Amino acid sequence: MPKPKGKAKRPVPPLPRRWAGGRWRPVAVGGGLGLAAAAYVGVDYLRHLSPAWHGRLRPALWAALALATAARAPFYRRWDAELRAAPRFLAALVFMLAALLCEAISVRFINTVLGLQWHRSTAPLPDTGQWILLALNEKLPQTVVDLLRARIISLHHYLMLFIMLGFSALFDCIKSPGLGIGSRYMFTMAVGRLLRTITFLATILPSARPWCAEARYRIPDYPHPWAQKYYAPYASDRMMIWRVMKQDMPYATLQDYPDEYKPDWGLMSFLVDILRPNTGEGPSWYHLLKKSSGGCSDLLYSGHMLVAVLTAMAWTEAYGGWSSIVIWFLVVHSAQREIRERHHYSVDCIVAIHVGMLLWRMTGFLWSARETNRSRRIAKLDEVQNRLFRAAKDSDILEVRSLLGEVELAGQEKKAFHSASSSPLPQL
Repeated sequence: MPKPKGKAKRPVPPLPRRWAGGRWRPVAVGGGLGLAAAAYVGVDYLRHLSPAWHGRLRPALWAALALATAARAPFYRRWDAELRAAPRFLAALVFMLAALLCEAISVRFINTVLGLQWHRSTAPLPDTGQWILLALNEKLPQTVVDLLRARIISLHHYLMLFIMLGFSALFDCIKSPGLGIGSRYMFTMAVGRLLRTITFLATILPSARPWCAEARYRIPDYPHPWAQKYYAPYASDRMMIWRVMKQDMPYATLQDYPDEYKPDWGLMSFLVDILRPNTGEGPSWYHLLKKSSGGCSDLLYSGHMLVAVLTAMAWTEAYGGWSSIVIWFLVVHSAQREIRERHHYSVDCIVAIHVGMLLWRMTGFLWSARETNRSRRIAKLDEVQNRLFRAAKDSDILEVRSLLGEVELAGQEKKAFHSASSSPLPQL
């Protein structure tokens, strides 16, 4: 009977990734992406401290990032996954642009429907968040107050931080495909914008900046015909409000107002009653929407804070580490600045944070750092492939069955690789 062969020492294949709680993580979590993000925000803040240095460093930083991306792209091994994700990415982009167009039309409507006189005469709502910040300004050291007032980060910074996160898939900093997380971000943004549009259309709130409408828009002093009939007669008189509640029917005699301006926009003329154009505001509906900007009625909830929270949620799930903690601190800083500078009421920022976190959690089907059953099985197969080849070569059927069983169990676990939480690399 032949003597059984001794088992040779099995080589351990190099692992390009590590696992923790079923999440994808790069092995070299040295903070490269975090350092690049910090450099971007820091260099851009130099525009307030030293415009000359900002002018020198900003082009150099962008050139370095562009060269690094171009140099890495030919060696990226997941272009097939990016191509598969491209149709979903384009669909999410179209959906987001449609949602932004719907939002812009709605912003213009609520800013013009009540007339300029309403914006002049309606006082801002009482906001306890503003009171707290003013009280802290009296108590805190001036250095801390200056830090809270500093314009460290704004909307375009959050958008650029997410773009950097998406491109970091080229460097294996996040789970590929980068277009996958991009499609999730835009889809979630579109849903959030549509929910926001429904919310601020439901009840029109006065702006925290009462001078905004007069400075930004050329709209009539008097209300829109819809508001003339359904709002203006019952806006302040208590008896008329009581009577319309009882009758549940508009009954007041309408005042005489000037006729509305009705330009000919061809196929888009149906927007005239919604956008309420005025003479001298441009030849088409598109010119009006470009001027709508953030609006001059309070928009519940804050769109800026929605972008900030979605960026922070994406960064935390996909990359994690100290940089995600810093981004969350920046989100809080942005929220208090929105309230301090009276771009929004406190409730707008609080609701935006809640909604952003909830929506991101609900759209994991588009992209997720948590591995699916199939991808967990593939990862486990990659992990044991050398041992599997060795067992097959040695005709060790029991070992082959055991290894294949491990692969199948890895796909069935709802919370894979629990042991990895106590070890940075999976045991072989």
